[in-house]
Amino acid sequence: MTTPATLATGAALDWCHARLAAGSAGAEDPSDRATVRAMPLVLHLPKADRPARTPLLEAVAGAVATLCLDERVAPGGDWHEPYADWMDARMRKIARRARGAQWRAALEVDGVSRQVDGAVAGAFVPGPVDEVDPRLGRLQIGGTDLERDEPGPPPTSAPVVWIDGGLGMSVGKAAAQVGHGVMLLAAAMPRPRLDEWIAQGLPVSVREAAPEHWCRLTGELAAGRPGVTGVVDAGYTEVAPGSVTVIAVDPAR
Repeated sequence: MTTPATLATGAALDWCHARLAAGSAGAEDPSDRATVRAMPLVLHLPKADRPARTPLLEAVAGAVATLCLDERVAPGGDWHEPYADWMDARMRKIARRARGAQWRAALEVDGVSRQVDGAVAGAFVPGPVDEVDPRLGRLQIGGTDLERDEPGPPPTSAPVVWIDGGLGMSVGKAAAQVGHGVMLLAAAMPRPRLDEWIAQGLPVSVREAAPEHWCRLTGELAAGRPGVTGVVDAGYTEVAPGSVTVIAVDPAR
């Protein structure tokens, strides 16, 4: 059940950080669905009072970061085995939408949720794609589009996950990419910086980058600037293989 996060400390946090830094083990064989695992993401999209796009993506980023740093994914935790198996595969994420009774039912599944400016999203314990909890599996994958909003410049103190606005990704696709980006962001943080970020409550902003800004970001990524990480998409949906979809930047670096 989605419960208040119990963020890892000490040896448990050491493991969480090291596992993120190690990245995907790539053990998935796409031709064998038994090896394919995914983290379910659920976007709360009520029929009325729909959330703005940016806060919803920020809620996704926060939820993914929280789950990956929760003590329950560390060795000995209740979520360790499915989480470790997912990390050993390709760390896929599948976004679905829910409202009303569907959303309330989703909140009964193991995971964490995050709220940002009234927008809410959940990240759930990963597992085989063919064994998704029915309360999540019955949710619709499509229909997650929201109009672009204008959130203004991000705060200068928090990490930012920048989206390539030129790709025109749906909210569901962007949610998965933002989730990947925040994992790389946490992995790249030196441990003292990670401790600081956790103490601050894992704040993270999400913004779409205009073409000129995206060009600068890709240059910084290519140059290996500290605190800059990027997601290269496999191209299964919406974008061409090899596309850099998001670039995460930690201004503290």
